[in-house]
Amino acid sequence: MTGKVIRALIVDDDAAARNRLRSLLESHDDVRVVQECEGGRSAVSAVRTEAPNLVFLDVEMPDLDGFGVITEVGAARMPPIVFTSAYSQYAVRAFEAYALDYLLKPFDGPRLAAAIDRARQSVHSAEAAVAADPRVTGLLDHLERELWEKHPESIAIKSGDKYTVIPLADVDWIEAHGNYSRVYVGKRPRLLTKTLATLEKEVLDPDVFVRVHRSAIVNTKKITSVEPDPHGDAKLILHDGTSIPCSRRYRDELGRKIYFST
Repeated sequence: MTGKVIRALIVDDDAAARNRLRSLLESHDDVRVVQECEGGRSAVSAVRTEAPNLVFLDVEMPDLDGFGVITEVGAARMPPIVFTSAYSQYAVRAFEAYALDYLLKPFDGPRLAAAIDRARQSVHSAEAAVAADPRVTGLLDHLERELWEKHPESIAIKSGDKYTVIPLADVDWIEAHGNYSRVYVGKRPRLLTKTLATLEKEVLDPDVFVRVHRSAIVNTKKITSVEPDPHGDAKLILHDGTSIPCSRRYRDELGRKIYFST
């Protein structure tokens, strides 16, 4: 046991997750849970009144999310944070980019122990008590920029003297057609006066749409099977039976969107 007790605050709207985390923390003699909060609003109050020196902070909560908690309290007044999340894709990308610690649900003992070891260094550092963690402020700045750069949810395609509005979530795939593109919803194409490169760069969410061929972008949520061939290429089968070629050049990018088990 170290000389200084870590006063921990658990913030999570999932009771089972709170119970699991509290149970695992009991094996760490220098950690004492001072309060548990089931929402972001109560967490803001607890940070101010309980003065914890470590916060296990859930990312997704219905009343005020984890980033909202930091904004409300103020990054300069937040103690060291271990983010918790059930969404590994987001957590790995955002938190590792800023070297911030996180735990993925369901929690496990060894991963928690590693997080506690790192937290001890921050808690025992005099600097942690007098300055905002630049990694946290960097993440908040990044998230604020993302809000301004959010990808559209729909596209309006001109047809005659009117526009047809299509939710991008409904789009199956998009095919290059010279300086235009064909947007497929089901097997019906609609001509859009934008190149595939422009759509990829300015319109489409890269977490959902992936280039699989020099002339094709696919909505990964519409893929139902992948049929690789010995040469490194593959055939993608969409939910309606449409077959789209995926060239070897783009296989790695597809692998970053879809986990392939061995």
